[in-house]
Amino acid sequence: MIRHFLIILCIIVPTLSQASGWQEARDRHGANVVFLRHALAPGYGDPDNFTIADCATQRNLNEVGRKQAENIGRRMRAEGFVFSEILSSQWCRCKETAMHLDVGEWQGFDGLNSFFQGHVDKQKTIKLLNEKLSKIPEGHFVLMVTHQVVISEITGIAPQSGGAVLYDTATKQARIW
Repeated sequence: MIRHFLIILCIIVPTLSQASGWQEARDRHGANVVFLRHALAPGYGDPDNFTIADCATQRNLNEVGRKQAENIGRRMRAEGFVFSEILSSQWCRCKETAMHLDVGEWQGFDGLNSFFQGHVDKQKTIKLLNEKLSKIPEGHFVLMVTHQVVISEITGIAPQSGGAVLYDTATKQARIW
């Protein structure tokens, strides 16, 4: 009986701790979403032969961008950011940023893709993102690695490469982190 109690305690306590971490982050930062523009990927737009499934056809992070992503991840961990979910644009520079942040498991999400050069439909992308934002459960703290155009469309803020915007889905308030 005591053994079963200890097993249950080992499962419940970390979950409660993690949940309070999300709420603490939201309370401390006044947001439940962090929009992060991908780290430095020199250039502008993507090459004419762009293919979403082929990183060789995209503008990608350079060494400075990879180090920038690692430093952002260190800062997030130092500030106690604990994410309940981490999503990334399908673009390689965003996925690589998410990987180098090293703040948790992440997955691709079409609602964060860049519509800058018309590679994806802006209306569909923003619709997917707004649906996702409206369904973030209470107490969750979500990281979204994406592009300047997506962040600007939702928040009205245009961060530089590696810049982050804290966003509260309830109030629609945004501010630079």
